[in-house]
Amino acid sequence: MSTATRLMWSVIASTAMTMASAFTAPDPGVAHAATAPASAEPDGIHDFDFALGTWRTHIRSLDKPLTGSHSWSSMEGTKVSRQLWSGRAQWEEIEAAGSAGRIEGGTLVAYNPKAHQWSQTFVSSDGVIGTPLVGEFKNGVGKFVAIESFDGRTVLARATWSEINRASYKYEAAFSDDGGRTWETHFVAHLERKYP
Repeated sequence: MSTATRLMWSVIASTAMTMASAFTAPDPGVAHAATAPASAEPDGIHDFDFALGTWRTHIRSLDKPLTGSHSWSSMEGTKVSRQLWSGRAQWEEIEAAGSAGRIEGGTLVAYNPKAHQWSQTFVSSDGVIGTPLVGEFKNGVGKFVAIESFDGRTVLARATWSEINRASYKYEAAFSDDGGRTWETHFVAHLERKYP
C-alpha cells in the first residue's frame, strides 16, 4: 500500500471517529449540567410594592446637619405613591409642613433588573433635582447610598427603609463626612397607611 493511500485511510478513519464521538450520547451528568437552567437570582422588582397608596407622614429633621446640632423640627403631611412601567418604577409625591418649614416634591424610584438594584431621585417643587441614590433590599431593609455635595462639602448620603409592614414603615436619611465610618441621621419619617 502506497504512502498516499495509507495517509488517505488515516484521514478517513480519523474523521469517522470524530463524527462517531459527536453522535455518541454524552455522560448523563454532563448532559444534565449542560441543560440544567441557571439558578434563578432573586428579583427585587416587587421590593417597593409596600409603598404604594396614600400615607400620612410624620417627619423629624435635624436643623443643622453635620454641625453637632441636636435641635430637631417636625412636619406633618401626606405622601402618595403610584406604580409606573408595570412595576419597574414608582412616582411618589409628598406635601408636608410644620416647624421645619414646607416640603413639596416628588421621588422617582426605578428598578434595574440586570443589577437587581433600585435608584432613588428626589425632585423638589422648585425644580432642584437631587443626586440619585442606588441600593437594594436585604432581609426587609432597603439601603441606598450616593456621593453628594452638602453645604459645599462632599459627603456620603444614605437612605434607609425599615420596619416595613402593610400599615406602616420608616424612612431615614443620613450623612457621613468620614467616608462611612460614622453616620448622622438628619431626617426621619414615620409613615402610616391612609388609603390602599
